[in-house]
Amino acid sequence: MSTISARDRLILALDVPSRDEADRLLDRVQDQIVFVKVGLELYTAAGPEMVQRLITRGKRVFLDLKFLDIEETVRRATARVAAMGVEFLTVHANRKALAAAVQGRGKSTLKLLAVTVLTNFDSQDLRDMGIQRSVQDLVTARALLASEVGCDGVVASGEEPAILRPKVGPRFLIVTPGVRPAGKGVDDHARATTPTQAISAGADYLVVGRPIRDASDPAAAAATILTEMQAAFDARG
Repeated sequence: MSTISARDRLILALDVPSRDEADRLLDRVQDQIVFVKVGLELYTAAGPEMVQRLITRGKRVFLDLKFLDIEETVRRATARVAAMGVEFLTVHANRKALAAAVQGRGKSTLKLLAVTVLTNFDSQDLRDMGIQRSVQDLVTARALLASEVGCDGVVASGEEPAILRPKVGPRFLIVTPGVRPAGKGVDDHARATTPTQAISAGADYLVVGRPIRDASDPAAAAATILTEMQAAFDARG
């Protein structure tokens, strides 16, 4: 039996266009969700005030802004995020950006996650960018870079944890988006997996958006996913 509680490891992506819609979705999922992700859409609409609103509601917050800029900008912006009380922040897996973010978070408890390869990318997308490596090779190299510079983990699709875990060790966090319960469409994720597949492969946290957001009963959808996740964590031990 695992000591991991699935409720601590499911992150609901608040991919909605306004504060009011975020509030409505949270009201509908009730206490099934304790950890939420704020991405570019909601942050652009509602800003830091939305983050504070979520924290006031007792939610843990993953700010998915994928920082990539010159070092001074990343360092200062990361310091601002740390001061908000956010738990996770994403930074693109560029050495200078990652190192600047590590400096910017200082002694705060903010955990930094490197974005390895976006889950809607495949090998053709990488070739279009002039990268000749496979997706898996690039994800692995970027995860090792993130570990080397002092980040806490990576964002990687459910296909990658099995490859990464032996290389990065047990403490390095692997956060997996693009998770779709069995029988659901993959939407625009090129590398989608089910909760059981991702956890069995070594993922620590799962990010789920549309399967909960767009469900007729979001609380029931979340509960079903939590049940599957808990079984997978328990089976993993």
